[in-house]
Amino acid sequence: MSIQSKRDLEIELSKLIQQETNDVSLEQYPTPAHIAADWIWHMALQGEIAGKQILDAGCGNGILGLGLLLMGAGTVFFLDKDEHAIQICQTNYAALASQFHVGKAEFLTEHISLFDHEVDMVVQNPPFGTKTAHADKQFLEKAFLVAPIIYSMHKFSTKSFIEAISRDNGFAISHHWRYEFPIKSSFSFHTKPVKNIDVGLWRMQKE
Repeated sequence: MSIQSKRDLEIELSKLIQQETNDVSLEQYPTPAHIAADWIWHMALQGEIAGKQILDAGCGNGILGLGLLLMGAGTVFFLDKDEHAIQICQTNYAALASQFHVGKAEFLTEHISLFDHEVDMVVQNPPFGTKTAHADKQFLEKAFLVAPIIYSMHKFSTKSFIEAISRDNGFAISHHWRYEFPIKSSFSFHTKPVKNIDVGLWRMQKE
């Protein structure tokens, strides 16, 4: 089997196991399959995936890194401090590897600050920083240190912050996409079945 279209990719990503319970302090909002597929397809069209070594930071169930492996990535480091998330990610990887020829995966249960490998690229949908202040900043600061290319998703309202921290770390924003990110009710404080969050995806490249 092989992925022939963005729709094929979305279908495979939609089959992945999700976490049944989420930690509010970690802001574990899974990236929807249609957004992940669009994100990864943009990367594939630019020829940025094949054979590359990539960090999926705060990987959750692994949807981004697994999509990259389906599109030809050589190695993906799946990193999450939540052990349960890593276990689900490993299960999802095994399921895909039984159907597709995919690259290597390494699973790391640790805080983002402890990652010490250099990679070709970082992809991340980090905590938005609404529950733990500056959680998103920690992910960006590590990404700037370990890779020359970064794809990072954040609330669109933080656009000026993303532009400033990129510039301060010697990175230029080359592309930007905007999405309505649906968050299903999963915590007691949610009052609607689904709430759409205005998010941006930024591609940053070292100057």
